[in-house]
Amino acid sequence: MKIIVGISDMKVSNNLDDVLITYSLGSCIGVVIWDPVVKVGGILHYMLPDSNLDKEKAEAKPFMFGDTGIPRLFKETYKFGALKNRLIVKAVGGSQIMDNAGIFNIGKRNQAVLRKMFWKNQIMLAKEDVGGTGNRTVSLDVATGVTYLKVSGRGEFEL
Repeated sequence: MKIIVGISDMKVSNNLDDVLITYSLGSCIGVVIWDPVVKVGGILHYMLPDSNLDKEKAEAKPFMFGDTGIPRLFKETYKFGALKNRLIVKAVGGSQIMDNAGIFNIGKRNQAVLRKMFWKNQIMLAKEDVGGTGNRTVSLDVATGVTYLKVSGRGEFEL
């Protein structure tokens, strides 16, 4: 079954019939994780890097922010038996969208928070497709761990 991960949302599944998918990753980041032993996977679609921008909103929507959403994504897969050292981790998005002058740099700031958190927690990215100016769609087949990426102007391919 196709499970859609919305903007500022996160989904985790261990159902081998599920495909997780998130659309419209512009400056947002999509974090995809999968444990090949217990076959559990998840996708987080976060919009902003830092929950300190709006503590109230972060409380209500923790998946909106990288610093609150990323830890919750990992912890949710651990409930299904995933182990940090087995997780295959991928990241996509972080484009420069509607900010041609680079005033806000949300895509770059979203990438920076991801890298900082992963460095601090000794998590290595297996693959990434970040930056640029295009929108992305990413999907994860829970049974196989196969991740497909569709990028405007570049088509669809396995990541």
